[in-house]
Amino acid sequence: MTQHFTTPDGTRLAYAVQGSGVPLLCLPGLTRTMADFEYVLPHLPCRVIRMDYRGRGGSDWTGAVSYTVLQEAQDALALLDHLGIDRFAVLGTSRGGLIGMLLAVLAKPRLRGLCLNDVGPVIERAGLDRIANYVGRNPAAADLEDYALRLGRNSPGFAHVPAHRWQAEAAKHAKMTAEGLQIPYDPALREAFMAGLATPPADLWPLFEAGAGLPLALIRGANSDLLAQSTADEMLQRRPDMIFANVPDRAHIPFLDEPESLGVIDQFLKALT
Repeated sequence: MTQHFTTPDGTRLAYAVQGSGVPLLCLPGLTRTMADFEYVLPHLPCRVIRMDYRGRGGSDWTGAVSYTVLQEAQDALALLDHLGIDRFAVLGTSRGGLIGMLLAVLAKPRLRGLCLNDVGPVIERAGLDRIANYVGRNPAAADLEDYALRLGRNSPGFAHVPAHRWQAEAAKHAKMTAEGLQIPYDPALREAFMAGLATPPADLWPLFEAGAGLPLALIRGANSDLLAQSTADEMLQRRPDMIFANVPDRAHIPFLDEPESLGVIDQFLKALT
């Protein structure tokens, strides 16, 4: 059940909590919402905390300047404080993984471990350019059925995905309104993304290294255009204990309920106890 809390700056953010056990903060991708984790939710034997970042889903829109990884990390910590959770692990999809790595800098004593879904310290320009083609723009499809068909056709690197999964994805990423399909987030997110794209890439390896000593896992779409295999190899070289799997027939991002994804998550959760 979706609930809301208010951050220190007065922003109302949506969140949901389910299950019991080790707190697992599930952080979605750039344009996504807590619905990102609906496929894997039945497989998580822990206390799952999900949230919509500001400007997304059921949370307040606060403008492009506030749509940053740092602000979203601070909002995540505010949610955990609101819930009275001291120590937690993170399952971060794409941008959520970047936030997770930053939390290892901002709040390492609170972090129990980090599981990354198709993201690392080097982000490939090809993946960013692909995202730039759609972020902040409403789908051109006529309706959700048409959108689902387009997602299936225009998702290179994905194979053997049943039609019902693309239908579910379409419903997560757009809503049918009287004006046509609308994205479930503030279009100003495009402004924030493009501003970041125009700046030289930051060195994110220090964020990765900040997680030293914590359980670490990585799920990578075998056909990902955002996380290169060479980056995953370097991550493994620096952290030989990292739990890792490539997910076949997946690009950016795996759905997290593939057998390979579930295997990594299971090992990761066991490493937390």
